[in-house]
Amino acid sequence: MKQNLIMVILSLLLFSCSNTEEKSDAFGNFEADPVIISSESAGRVLELNIDKGQTIEKGTKAALIDTVQMSLKLKQIDAQKAAVVAKRQSIQSQVSVFEEQIKNLRTNEDRIRRMLKDGAATQKQLDDITGQISVLERQIENTRTQYISVNKELEVLDAQQDATKDLLNRCTIVAPVNGTILETYIEQGEMASPGKPLFKIADLEHLTLKVYVSGAQLPKVKIGQEVIVLIDKSATENQTLSGKVDWISSEAEFTPKIIQTKEERVKLVYAVKVLVKNDGTLKIGMPGEISWQ
Repeated sequence: MKQNLIMVILSLLLFSCSNTEEKSDAFGNFEADPVIISSESAGRVLELNIDKGQTIEKGTKAALIDTVQMSLKLKQIDAQKAAVVAKRQSIQSQVSVFEEQIKNLRTNEDRIRRMLKDGAATQKQLDDITGQISVLERQIENTRTQYISVNKELEVLDAQQDATKDLLNRCTIVAPVNGTILETYIEQGEMASPGKPLFKIADLEHLTLKVYVSGAQLPKVKIGQEVIVLIDKSATENQTLSGKVDWISSEAEFTPKIIQTKEERVKLVYAVKVLVKNDGTLKIGMPGEISWQ
């Protein structure tokens, strides 16, 4: 009986000591900011160079959508441009011919004017050559109008070529950020369509611990503040990491339903995000705690 009493007293002492230990200030779970990459063009997936769990760098070629139609369109536009350029050169040559004819007629006009003064030519001869010059000048004006029209046609083809090249470039899907592939939503050989998700990527080198603090705790929290982050190391031990407050909600909300007790769920709290460098230990969804320094 005496031995049992001693054991009860020791248990109470240990329980009392454990209750005096410093408790964490907030609790939450780790999350990442994933980016879902979607197709911007329609066609068969010719290449898929990524796998779930793979770490890739920004700019890495992740997938390739069928480019045959775009390539054929570019060839068509190149042929049209070549035809328009040839047409423009022909118009320019025609203008040069007219200008040369006018030059020769001007020479004859001057000669006839001198002959008219000496009575060796008639006014009709002068009028005829002047009329020929006027006709050629109008033809040059009309031809130059065609030249302007052809230039506009060439500008339209240049715009179509740029647009087609842009669509062709969009067939090559590259990683927009450094990160790890979390999910793939398509397989090589399947059909992609504009807006269809291809894969999800997130930077796992830094994870965000989203916790909730009460209004009483809020004055202690500041953007950029260094905090202590605790995660489970074992059943009885915690691992300590360093974190920095990255975001504080401007509005109160009810405690998320993941909190177990109803008393806690009906409390108004503020969401706080703490940025933590990941050495490979942290995983998305893992629970964590913070303590103000």
